[in-house]
Amino acid sequence: MTALDNFREQVLGAAGARRTLRIRGGGTKDWYGQAFEGDILDTRGHAGIVDYEPTELVITARCGTPLAEVEAALAERGQMLAFEPPYFGDGATFGGAVASGLSGPRRASSGAVRDFLLGAVLMDGQGQVLTFGGQVMKNVAGYDVSRLLAGSLGTLGLMLQMSVKVLPRPLRESTLRFEMSEIDALKRVNEWGGQPLPISASCWSDGALTLRLSGAQAAVEAAERSLGGASVHDGAALWRALREQQHGFFSGADSLWRLSVPSAASAILLRGEQLIEWGGAQRWLKSASDAATAHNIRRAVSAAGGHATLFRGGDKSVGVFQPLAPAIAKIHERLKASFDPAHVFNPGRMY
Repeated sequence: MTALDNFREQVLGAAGARRTLRIRGGGTKDWYGQAFEGDILDTRGHAGIVDYEPTELVITARCGTPLAEVEAALAERGQMLAFEPPYFGDGATFGGAVASGLSGPRRASSGAVRDFLLGAVLMDGQGQVLTFGGQVMKNVAGYDVSRLLAGSLGTLGLMLQMSVKVLPRPLRESTLRFEMSEIDALKRVNEWGGQPLPISASCWSDGALTLRLSGAQAAVEAAERSLGGASVHDGAALWRALREQQHGFFSGADSLWRLSVPSAASAILLRGEQLIEWGGAQRWLKSASDAATAHNIRRAVSAAGGHATLFRGGDKSVGVFQPLAPAIAKIHERLKASFDPAHVFNPGRMY
């Protein structure tokens, strides 16, 4: 029996018995989102790079392929997944990186997971294998559907295979540090963001702004002279720690909130410690997660034009994700009914 046959048997069996399935790869992001329900459908048996053409800047791999294997193949040819997906553990899979929709420090300059997803092969709740998009940007048939799968946490179906656009690795990178307040940091990164500077990542925490410069050697050296600041010796380790949330800020037992706001939004005054990424667009908050605190956080972030997610820890009964607007929630309900009418896949994972 092939892996696809096994998946289909599990899906049809669950639908017939009115059971639910818990799609799981390496399990490195099990804590993210609402609580898991159902029997485990392990994707790791469906693994391998299907196609990789460096000259076309596209890689296609199966859902259970280790993320490290994909990135190693790209690194051999001087290329990368530009959205810098976090692993959060050694067992991270390619499918999990897409399903979680999480991006690392480079997201503000390069784009999010969905921006690079060209095509996907999906098994729906009736065991049918559906193909969306393709392997080139011009193939628009099903292109938007494949993008919807990024960040869907497997609620719409089992992603079997994905085609993702990749980018060349920068020839030179350097990291600069500036001592400054939160207000000054937000002002500076937005000013610099409007200039032709090769800024690929930013982070403000504990009174210091850190920038990563990426690009051609001449461009990076010119930006270093223009910006000033103190050079950080092992910048790569810093950005890796930030991506994997091994940075000192993320230690401790407090609940971790992810605040997504317009980059130009001013400082958001909330009780707790904050770390700011993506030129101000992503802000991490360590705080409590009781109902009153969650309400205050979401009210403040909504007033700034954004939304708040209880990213890790705390009481999930307050709701991990901020409620969708009624019109958007209705669209998601229709999509779920179309792809997974028996609600086999990860029910309640997002809401």
